[in-house]
Amino acid sequence: MQLRADQLKTQLARGLQRVYTIHGDEPLLAQEAGDAVRAAARAAGHTERQVFTVSGAHFDWSSLAGAAQAMSLFGERQLVEIRIPSGKPGKDGSEALQRYCSHLSDEVLTLVHCPKLDRQQQQAAWFGALDQAGVTIKVEPVERRALPGWIAQRLAGQGQRVAEGEPGQQTLAFFADRVEGNLLAAHQELQKLALLYPAGELDFEQVEAAVLNVARYDVFKLGEAVMAGQTVRVLRMLDGLHAEGEAAVLVHWSLAEDIRNLKRVKDAMAQGRPLPMALRENRVWGQKERLFERVLPLLTPEQLNQLVQAASICDGVIKGLKHPLWPLEPWLALTRLALLMVQAVTPGQRGGAASAGLALQVLEPR
Repeated sequence: MQLRADQLKTQLARGLQRVYTIHGDEPLLAQEAGDAVRAAARAAGHTERQVFTVSGAHFDWSSLAGAAQAMSLFGERQLVEIRIPSGKPGKDGSEALQRYCSHLSDEVLTLVHCPKLDRQQQQAAWFGALDQAGVTIKVEPVERRALPGWIAQRLAGQGQRVAEGEPGQQTLAFFADRVEGNLLAAHQELQKLALLYPAGELDFEQVEAAVLNVARYDVFKLGEAVMAGQTVRVLRMLDGLHAEGEAAVLVHWSLAEDIRNLKRVKDAMAQGRPLPMALRENRVWGQKERLFERVLPLLTPEQLNQLVQAASICDGVIKGLKHPLWPLEPWLALTRLALLMVQAVTPGQRGGAASAGLALQVLEPR
């Protein structure tokens, strides 16, 4: 049985399963899911706890089997936690986990922790055995567009709220900008607000004074912001990536790969391929797939050729080459490339093309 993290509480209230497998790369939500299972296990009498961490290829899987089969001296139910930091138990581990799931006891509740697993790992026999034996919780990051709602929900949980209407939305947007990509920090800032202010309505000034700028930016999310035409967010992300010491060459590769894929898909469509097929052939999935579907009709072959040329020039600047029409500093060149992309995918939109155009004027060499 596969569940989202927000469905776990309801499932636990209906009764415990014998196996819970948590996988994902969002530490806060994974920790909270694990805590919820542990609390429910304790309430059901699973008071004896054993933890096994699979580190390397030399883990003794027989110790896990022995622990699950051994009865407590005091007749207490057990909670067995299996942590697989690599997400790869290996051949012996795969076989051991399958055997383990085929001999489960009602006296033992098993909690398995894994990082984010790709499709191939989720199709492995060991993962299938765990999923069939109990509940699988996939922990996914909170996307930027959903972050204000997530913050509002957490505030409500501690008896606080923002103002109704536009002022409240602005407060939540400000909060989200400050903690983007860092839910652990967002959680800490929410706890701080609970300590500083009583239950009730929070105004913008209170949130602004309390919340630190703890955003952590993902280079691969930058392309999504670019294709969504979010000029202000793009500039903020570039500043954040620069401040965090991200390699300029990686940021360029991410932007250039989006440009190359846009051109490949456009060329494939010109040759008669349906858009869904062209996207699949170029391995464009998920959120990027939806963004490509939106922006491709807006882009002409000539614009894409110009963006390819711009990406090539930017690559040279990053590697130390000079160009008379481009900034000499690599991060300024990256900013120019990103804004050219924003301008191309948001024609006629004041929040995208116009603001990108103004920013590009600032970057023009004197």
